[in-house]
Amino acid sequence: MSHGEAPLRIAVVSAGISEPSTTRMLADRAAERVVTRLRTSGRNVTVHVMELAPIATEIAQSLVSGLTSPAVQQAIDALAGADAIIASAPVYKAGVSGLFKSFVDLLDNDLLIATPVLLAATGGSARHAMVADDHLRPLFAFLRAIPVPTSLFAAPEDWSNAELSKRIDRAAMELTALITSGIGRDMATEGWENYQHSFGGNATRAQRTGTEIDLDTDLMRLATGQHSSLTSRPTTR
Repeated sequence: MSHGEAPLRIAVVSAGISEPSTTRMLADRAAERVVTRLRTSGRNVTVHVMELAPIATEIAQSLVSGLTSPAVQQAIDALAGADAIIASAPVYKAGVSGLFKSFVDLLDNDLLIATPVLLAATGGSARHAMVADDHLRPLFAFLRAIPVPTSLFAAPEDWSNAELSKRIDRAAMELTALITSGIGRDMATEGWENYQHSFGGNATRAQRTGTEIDLDTDLMRLATGQHSSLTSRPTTR
C-alpha cells in the first residue's frame, strides 16, 4: 500500500428507507468490491456513506427554501470531494424514488463533472430492471459525470443468484479502472474552461464573482437601461 498518496475517496449515496435496506445492501456490496480491488492494487481508500432517509425532511426544505441545511450541505460536500461515487436508489412505479431525485436536484450542475459513478437500483420486481439505465444513466449524464458501463439492479429473487455477484464484480472492476486511470480528474481539470457553466454555481471551480461578469454586451446594456446595437437595428415588416 502506498503511504505517500492521499487516500482515494469513495462516496456512497443510498436512498433506501427500510431497515434493513436492500438499496443500502447493494451499495455496500459494490463498495466492498471496489475497496478490495483498490487496496489489492496498493491504493489507500476511504468510504463515506450517506443515507438520505434521515435527512429527507431537510432535503425537502432545502428544495423549497433554496437554503441547504448543514446536514444536506455535508452530503453535497462529500460528493464534491469524492474520487468516485456509488449511487443506489430504490425504484417505485417504474422510476427512481422521489427522495433520491430531490437530493440530486440540489446538486450544482458543475459538481460532478467527469466523476466516475457506479449506478445501482433495487425494486420489488424484475419489471424495474431497466430503471438504472433508463433513469439514472441519463440523470448522471446530464450532470456530466462518467457512469460505468455496467449498472446494477436487484429484485428480491436476485439476492440468491450468482449472476448478481458477477455483475457486481464487473461494475466494481469498471469503476476501479476509471478511478486508477485518473482520466476523470484529468478531463475535469484540463477541460474545465470548455464546459458550459451557469453563473452563480456553487461547485468550487464554478464560483464566480461580480467582477467576472461581462457588462459590455447588448443584453447587459439593455438590462441596465443603456442603448445597444439591438435597439438601433431597423425593423422590417
